[in-house]
Amino acid sequence: MTDDLLARHHAVMPTWMPVYYGDQAIEIVSGSGRRVTDSAGRSYLDFFGGVLTNMIGYDIAEIRDAVSRQLATGVVHTSTLYLIKQQVDLAEKIARVSGIPDARVFFTNSGTEANEAAMLMATNIRRSNQILAIKNSYHGRTFATMAITGHRSWSASSLSPVQVSWLPSGDRVRGRLAGLADADRIEASVEDLRETLATVTAGDVAALIAEPIQGVGGFVHAPDGMLGAYQKVLNEHGILLIADEVQTGWGRTGDHFWGYQAHDVVPDLITFAKGIGNGFALGGVVGRADVVNAVPAISFSTFGGNPVSAAAGNAVLDYVLDHDLQANAKRVGTILLDGLRAATADSTIVAEVRGRGLMIGVEFVRPGTTEPDPAVTLRVFDECRRGGLLVGKGGLYNNVLRMGPPLTLTEAEAREGLDVLTAAIATATAEATVS
Repeated sequence: MTDDLLARHHAVMPTWMPVYYGDQAIEIVSGSGRRVTDSAGRSYLDFFGGVLTNMIGYDIAEIRDAVSRQLATGVVHTSTLYLIKQQVDLAEKIARVSGIPDARVFFTNSGTEANEAAMLMATNIRRSNQILAIKNSYHGRTFATMAITGHRSWSASSLSPVQVSWLPSGDRVRGRLAGLADADRIEASVEDLRETLATVTAGDVAALIAEPIQGVGGFVHAPDGMLGAYQKVLNEHGILLIADEVQTGWGRTGDHFWGYQAHDVVPDLITFAKGIGNGFALGGVVGRADVVNAVPAISFSTFGGNPVSAAAGNAVLDYVLDHDLQANAKRVGTILLDGLRAATADSTIVAEVRGRGLMIGVEFVRPGTTEPDPAVTLRVFDECRRGGLLVGKGGLYNNVLRMGPPLTLTEAEAREGLDVLTAAIATATAEATVS
């Protein structure tokens, strides 16, 4: 059955749309809590959550009931030409937790759309198409968001409606800033920002867009305070700050509700998606009223914030807050991070274990070097699957194991997953040593 489905997939889907596990691809047919089951009946502990999207897990009664109540009304869609109570309720909650005074919210279907909308707002109020972005970043797959994605594997076109200038990533393993102490790194990066503004822009830059922790880039992140240091310079020029919180929001980092809060800064705009819908298509922008309202033409999103996805979003956000999942992400994430660091302290193939809360990356290299090793990463990735654990891959060189489990992960499940991870890394380490 799976072989037939895979063949049918390849016959009708684009070649550039990858499927994990090659000819051993799996179809997930059911889920409960943090576990999913494939079409062959095998159960897996899920540490990737549909790319950090199934944030509360699977088959959660509160979310299922909220969606069922909305479906029972017979109203799946009306468009924003009519009032949508579920949408207004959710917007009020998001505005309240955003940290932005007098905030406005615009809903979309995805993170890509959210970032497009944020750039529309920023470029309109600044009357400029110049954007600052971070190397190794990922912001989406559409025309403008590809242009601000600093990750060659995901940039399918060099054409662009915006003019982009690049700032250094937070990579501590390689690059010209690798090895610097945090304070020195911030100072060097701020000087780079000043030089960039003075030399390769026309001066009237619209915005800097940044992920507090880079998602597709392999969970790389700059030192705490970097965005705050940047914003001091941006404010001198009237440049806006957009925080792309598509992967870092809703308490996932454990230490904070939003990733930006590690940086002593308040963004002008925050983009969000993925986890807030827990699988339902939902994203958006929350930001300063004057910036959000700067769009001079009529606009709306046909499906963004529709009654069903907004019902799910309300239930998700209520669940996050009522169950203090931020604290759980901190507690359970610490088990994973500490366990991985202890287990790989002497590993010749692990360059770095990094992340925050339940956003964790392990970077693999050739023994004794900083040369990326995607082959050994794939080996660990496949061993995890054999051990009953689903994880993700990413990073600039596809040599980073990415993990973003549901925020409801229990301590017992964290230790179970840790055992599989450490065993998989040990297997790959032994093989790399022999070869």
